[in-house]
Amino acid sequence: MSDQSITVVGSTNTDMVIKTSRLPMAGETILGGDFFMNPGGKGANQAVAAARLGGKVTFVAKTGDDLFGRQAKQLFDSEQIRTDFLFHDPETPSGIALITVDDKAENCIVVAPGANAKLGKEEISCASDAICGSSILLMQLEIPLETVVMAAEMGHGAGSRVILNPAPAQKLPEELYPHLYLITPNETEAEWLTGIPVKDIPGAIEAARWFRAKGVTVAVITLGGQGALIVTDELCEVVPAFPVTPVDTTAAGDCFNGALAVALSEDMDLRDAIRFANKAASLSVTRLGAQASAPHREEMGKDF
Repeated sequence: MSDQSITVVGSTNTDMVIKTSRLPMAGETILGGDFFMNPGGKGANQAVAAARLGGKVTFVAKTGDDLFGRQAKQLFDSEQIRTDFLFHDPETPSGIALITVDDKAENCIVVAPGANAKLGKEEISCASDAICGSSILLMQLEIPLETVVMAAEMGHGAGSRVILNPAPAQKLPEELYPHLYLITPNETEAEWLTGIPVKDIPGAIEAARWFRAKGVTVAVITLGGQGALIVTDELCEVVPAFPVTPVDTTAAGDCFNGALAVALSEDMDLRDAIRFANKAASLSVTRLGAQASAPHREEMGKDF
């Protein structure tokens, strides 16, 4: 197994973002403000975040054979992300996300998966050397679930620590959980997956213990401005967030996960790894955009 290597398997999109004073109600049209078109996708966001923080990253993904796909490849190359397993579908467009961000930095997002939905078992087989040779395998749920399951089984079997960011939330097969070293839902995702109300810390602890009972080694539930709860055999505590004034929360969770992968690949202990991830996420929400908001390692401060 390669030391400190990270393989991210996931989605890549182009984000089309409109800033507005408030989010529209159902059926309502409102006038917005600034428009931005930025690279995004949960997998790509996490890969870029990890690379900027010093991770040795391989990205496994699928784009269309179009302008957006070519631009994504150029960006990954510029971030020194290995793209040997960036596949192209000649018949399906690259993924697109439509994002609205309000004055309180809250957002709503609709994704057209495009070629992300075609990242399948054939591509995972082609990328098996990278998946099996990584110390960390990081995934999300904007690609087919069967692809996630196959990659998790492959990575876990080879000794990789598999991290799943279960977003967007969907029911997971029971056989997936024992292959996960770590799961990182937010409060909403944890409640959706477990059926346990996550309205406070005791609820989050109960949900985290539900994941552990399913076979996950480490459960981390992100709590926004409160920080992140970590539950293992030895730990049950909230690692506090770094207080900031948010501008745009888009991709804060992705930045957290990319940073967490880097910290664990560097053998930080779990508390320090969560603190590192919290710091990266706190920096990201002070900026607009998804990948554009991810900090570089030198911005993390002398403690990291």
